[in-house]
Amino acid sequence: QVQLVESGGGLVQPGGSLRLSCAASGNIFSINAMGWYRQAPGNKRELVATISGASSTNYADSVKGRFTISRDNAENTVYLQMNRLKPEDTAVYYCNARGYYSGSSIAFGSWGQGTQVSVSS
Repeated sequence: QVQLVESGGGLVQPGGSLRLSCAASGNIFSINAMGWYRQAPGNKRELVATISGASSTNYADSVKGRFTISRDNAENTVYLQMNRLKPEDTAVYYCNARGYYSGSSIAFGSWGQGTQVSVSS
């Protein structure tokens, strides 16, 4: 019953910035990790950034230094601040969350519907 709602995608010029948000809702007890993945046409879905545990982060080499992932655990929300965007960043960005359902020991893994990020002049 966990649902992820993404927002913040859009069209931006190279060098510009976007901030993606993903809010998880539903029967959630805890979220252990959240992350962002992206998929460009003809490509496989790839890791962009993850955040887990005590705010441990992991970034793809292609975005390191430009993107910042953060989260608000109280709101079950993850953000992706994307700076100095490049045309190569154009893709559908998907939010992912892993955690445990409320009232049980059952783990979940959920995906958002995706939000389009287009970087073009």
